[in-house]
Amino acid sequence: MPPVIEVTDLRKSYGGRPVVDGVSFAVEEGEIFGILGPNGAGKTTTVECVEGLRVPDTGRVRVTGLDPVADHEQVAKVLGAQLQQSELQPKLTVREALELYASFYPRPADWRTLAERLGLAPKSDTRFGKLSGGQQQRLFIALALIGNPRVVVLDELTTGLDPRARRDTWQLIEDVRASGVTVLLVTHFMEEAQRLCDRVAVIDKGRVAALDTPAGLIRRSAGATVISFTPSAPLDERELAALPALASCEHRDGRITLSGTDETVNAVITLLARHRVTAHQLRVLDATLDDAFLDLTKEATA
Repeated sequence: MPPVIEVTDLRKSYGGRPVVDGVSFAVEEGEIFGILGPNGAGKTTTVECVEGLRVPDTGRVRVTGLDPVADHEQVAKVLGAQLQQSELQPKLTVREALELYASFYPRPADWRTLAERLGLAPKSDTRFGKLSGGQQQRLFIALALIGNPRVVVLDELTTGLDPRARRDTWQLIEDVRASGVTVLLVTHFMEEAQRLCDRVAVIDKGRVAALDTPAGLIRRSAGATVISFTPSAPLDERELAALPALASCEHRDGRITLSGTDETVNAVITLLARHRVTAHQLRVLDATLDDAFLDLTKEATA
């Protein structure tokens, strides 16, 4: 099947300054595709071009084969969106907001079923201004889904939420995908992208620094695994330096910190056992998307 979203060599500048500088990616049917990057990287401008809210300077954007600008009315029927800065009139109730948005579509979803599914039914008569941050985000997800879209764009959905509300929202996003909707998720939270996304495009300074699965991006980091310990007896520096897949070795206050792969960890354990050295305060940590992102953006700016 053709991709749901295709972006090819997208460019957009403001005042002569490139904000999006040759971005390309494709989103497949049924996946959660992440656009990850720091604030100001060009993420939101990119998705606003996908949504048809901005006109690219150059490049090609297609949503289910349609041009978001030239075919905006048709794209609006297949694409739902929650914008980075969304707001409703404070006195509007949940029921009124859902009924209003449902009236925009010829065949909308049943707003009552949607409200029940997203845990908003008990808040149907609550005004928007009285909802918690998490409840407001649930409402914005409902509004993005009210038109029965094939694909939904969620832009910085969990910014400002407390940890519990953020994790509840993550579950909602997974539920949305499970219902058959493709998700384009824009975020600067590494943990969020690692938890939710099938693939991630890392955007830095308006360009795609890398595109891969979260696990694939992590494998690109300088050391996918970090092992640290205080040995009960000195270890031969030459044996440490010869460890397989070793990325770095640091000594500080009698403690040894190594970065590498699982192969490195296994070799360290074998080395310790061979010399009958005990590893005190042993810690083994897997690299995260944070580590991969820092490595990628460091390379991009080198």
